[in-house]
Amino acid sequence: MTPTSEGAAVAETAIDVRSPELDSFGHVNHAVFLTYLEHARFKAMQQAGFSWQVLDERGWTIFVVRCEIDYLSEARRGDGLIVRTWMDSFRRTSMKFAQEIVRADDPGVVVTRSLVTAAWMGSNRRPMRVPEGVRAGLLAMAPSTP
Repeated sequence: MTPTSEGAAVAETAIDVRSPELDSFGHVNHAVFLTYLEHARFKAMQQAGFSWQVLDERGWTIFVVRCEIDYLSEARRGDGLIVRTWMDSFRRTSMKFAQEIVRADDPGVVVTRSLVTAAWMGSNRRPMRVPEGVRAGLLAMAPSTP
């Protein structure tokens, strides 16, 4: 994870655009970006110590309940992308991830920006309080200033 000027750690996940991810216009289909973002969120959680295995062992799951995404630039076959993920905010039973996808060869070019709200669920598939250990681990990925 890379620290930011606001004190947050940003998890970075590399993605290589593959041919099957393209639409008929020759660029990455808009829905594929959601897959990239989901993959990067779980990589970020894994880096914070919360892998799929940890979630499964404890009977926890995460449901996306809202996704806001702005498409700012296209990505094409062979492009290398970096998905940056950090925590935007926490509520009692949910958390909000902030993410952006940039070009690996020119990180100043932002391809997408998104905010994803995820509800924390227990083994009964009902919302539960985000466990304190999880909250503490993920807070390292949150800016220290509002």
